Formats: sequence, structure tokens, C-alpha cells
Amino acid sequence: MTRIGTHDWNLEAQAQHIWRIRPEVGQLSTLARDVKDAGGQLVALWGSDDRSSHNGYGLHTAFITAAGLVWASVGLPEDAPAYPDLATLFPQADRMQRATFDLLGIRAEGAVDDRKWLRHSAWAADSFPLRKDFSAQPLAPYPAHSDAYAFIRVEGDGVHEIPVGPIHAGVIEPGHFRFSIIGDRVLKLEQRLGYTHQGVEKRFEGMDLDSGARLAGRVSGDSHSAYAWAYCMAVEQATSCNVPERAVWLRALFLEIERVANHLGDLGYLGNDVALSFGFMQFWRLKEDWLRLTAKMFGHRYLFDCIVPGGVAVDLGDDGYAMNRLVHRLIDEVAELKHVYDEHATLQDRFANTGICKPDMAARLGLTGLAGRGSAQAWDARVQFPQSPYDSLDVTMATQRKGDVLARAEVRFAEVFESLRLIHDILKRMPAGPIRQALAPTQSACEGIGWVEGWRGEIIVAVSIGANGKLERVHPHDPSWQNWPLLEIGILGNIVPDFPLINKSFNLSYSGQDL
Repeated sequence: MTRIGTHDWNLEAQAQHIWRIRPEVGQLSTLARDVKDAGGQLVALWGSDDRSSHNGYGLHTAFITAAGLVWASVGLPEDAPAYPDLATLFPQADRMQRATFDLLGIRAEGAVDDRKWLRHSAWAADSFPLRKDFSAQPLAPYPAHSDAYAFIRVEGDGVHEIPVGPIHAGVIEPGHFRFSIIGDRVLKLEQRLGYTHQGVEKRFEGMDLDSGARLAGRVSGDSHSAYAWAYCMAVEQATSCNVPERAVWLRALFLEIERVANHLGDLGYLGNDVALSFGFMQFWRLKEDWLRLTAKMFGHRYLFDCIVPGGVAVDLGDDGYAMNRLVHRLIDEVAELKHVYDEHATLQDRFANTGICKPDMAARLGLTGLAGRGSAQAWDARVQFPQSPYDSLDVTMATQRKGDVLARAEVRFAEVFESLRLIHDILKRMPAGPIRQALAPTQSACEGIGWVEGWRGEIIVAVSIGANGKLERVHPHDPSWQNWPLLEIGILGNIVPDFPLINKSFNLSYSGQDL
């Protein structure tokens, strides 16, 4: 028994720092309250259609606690699947609950907000795509008014609305942002997402495990290694596969390479958004050097399909000499560029006190990952709950307290330097040996969950495998689920022209939470 809050819970060890529990639906609120009282957070919430095994439906939640990741699953009746609303305790659950209803018809009882989230009139009101009996036949076109979304209106003298998107001038993913303003000061921002929904979770059904890894890595392309590793971790956990040590170290290398690439690009974009084109050009020059070397060493600029079930598909050549050489050059050049950013008065004026998410609000709403660490939320799975090889790498976590654009930029700089240090350490200590272990054939239905600290934050992939070895259910969770609502908070009181800068300082994924 493990104590969480004021109660003892029967947690079953699933893997290192990962626990499993199957409470009754009536106990879910008590478990959530205990997690909250103990300083934990809700990370993910999703559902499953378990009727084929005569278990009705399933509601799954993942919580971060002092013990690690707690994966809780409750069974729900087939005729009226419902569970108690969790958004009153964890506001980040709101959109996850709405999406779960849209996809499976599982209802959160007592929820304040029951507006659709992913539906967009793409399927009939009484159809639920993640149910096993869903028909994928094309639907008749719906009249435009049927997709009316009840945005919350701000009334008063001088209040105006500015609708932005979902189609944007830049080559970015679609999202609708509705600003309520007086003058150019923002009183309220409300988002409408779901435009990139492509049925990814449905597509997983019936796939073999190797094909599932390729799809998982494409959930959000800039986080390929994180998603692929989390998926493979879940599959390997479910099938009791022991991954070779060298493969695990190579996975960590790929993850840190991915972190550096994204941070370099974002630091350049942040400079560009305040008209410092020099910063944009220089950081993207460095990112291009980094991506070209990655492609030369591992066959793909963004490391697609390098992480596979049982290990990795590519090995390290020349003992990493070329990468070590570039690492040392990047440390010097990024340090020089940081000095430019620190001393550039206009940039500092635009970054400082812009887009503030205060620590208390960040904690209340579950801000996570890089953005959370910029608001004093000291969570990093590589530090508190390290999987191999991070348990022997001594990762230093970067945090700031101000919660503004400047704080998030400072965290990015610190994480670039730390990742470059880790890459040097990984290359130096890389063990010899095989890079892949074949998965054993599945004899019965099994399940697992993977948990990886991606560059945005913690990524979770839960996997259910049938007795035939095919995927029954896969749920990938992106930290953007928790962080998009905080963008609505960060823009309050700022001017409309600051929105692109604030938005880029978070750099959240659209496709990662439109599954």
C-alpha cells in the first residue's frame, strides 16, 4: 500500500517510477483529491472501448505524484458510461474530458463545460469514432450553422472582438483565436482547436507494433524521438522486452539532439518576432548545421524511424567525433548569441513582463514542461523520475520564476547548454553492444505506458495490445493539452501585437492534441 494524500492506495509497480491502480469509479474523485492535496498533477485523461472483452468502457487517467506516474483505470458501464468531473480539481482536465466525450461518448458528470472540442461537425452527433463499431463511411455535408461554437462573449462599452484564424498567413497549423479587446489591450482570449484532427488514434487500431512506432513518431513531428521512445517504452513494458543498454543510451542521445534543434529554432523565432532578424538568421544557421550533421550521421534530419520497438534502427558511427566537434562550437556560439540577446535593449524590453503566467496560476492550471519551468514549476522527468540512462547522467533542471517571455527564453538557453553537455557525456560513456532486441510474440492481451520528458514537456503513450499481437488502443498525450489554456492567461492585459511573441514563447503543438 502507498499513501497518497490522506489515504492508502494499492499501487502495483508497472515499471521504474510507474504505478498501476484500478479503483472503482466512485473512488476516482477521492484519488484525484489525494493527488492534488499531496502536490501532484493530472497529466492525461483518455477513454477506451472495452466492450469486446465484456468490460464496457474504460476511463484512464495519469497523475504525477511523489511516487512517480500513477496510471489509474476505472471501468464504466456499457449502457451509460460516465465518471465524476475532474476539472473542478484539475482545470486542465476540461478539454481532455470534452475530447473523450466527442470520441467515445463517455460523459463527465457535473462538468461545467460540455461544449464539443474535436467534433467540428465531422461526424454525426450520435456517432463516436473511437468506438469499435464506428462506421467510417463518408458523411453527408452539414450546413455551416450546425458547427456553431458557443464562444464566451465579453460585453461592455468599447469592447470589440478580433477573430484570428483558423487559417493563418504563415505556414503553421490551423487554430482559431478570438480576442476580446478594448483599444489594443486584451480582455480575454478564447481558443478553438481541433482543426488538425485526422483520426490518428483510430488509425492505430489493428496496426502491427512496428507500424505503430512509425505512426507514433508522427503524432507531432517536432517531437518525433520523444513520441517514438514513449511508444516503444510502452510496447516493451507490455511485452516484457529488455532493451539493450547501448540502444537506451542512443535513445537518450536522439532525445537531446531533438531538444537542441527545437530550442535553437525557437530562440531564432523569438528574435524574429521582435524584429531582431540577426538573431533569427544566426540561430537558424546553427540549427541547419545541427540538422545536416544529424542527417549525415543517422540518415534523417529529424531522426525519423531511428527509435524502434526493442531498441534503435541506426548506430553511432565514428564514435561521435563529428558531433562532439559541433557540440563544442555550438556552446561557444550560443553563448555569444546569448550575450547579444542579453544586451539588446529592444529585445529585453519586449521580452520582459510580457505574457506572464505567475507561479501560483501555473500550479493551479497544471502548466508543465519548459513553459512550466519558466513559471517555477520544477517538474522534469529526467530529474525527479529518471529512466535509464538518465539515472546516471545527473541532469540539471533549469527554472525561472517570472513566468514571462524572458523567463521562457532563459529556460531555453539553459536547456541548450545542458543538452549539449549531456550529449558530450553520452558520447563519451556510450556502452558497446547490440542495438536491438526482438520482441517476444504476445500470448495474451497486454498493456503498457511510456513516459518521456520531451522538449515541450512530459509525453505519455499508453498502449493496449491484443492476443493477436495487433494494437487495440493507443493514446498519445502531448503536454500542449495542459499548456494551451495558459496561453489564454498569459495574453491578458497585453496588447494584441504581442500575441505572436507570447504564442511563440510557448510554441505549443496543434496536431499533438487534435488526435
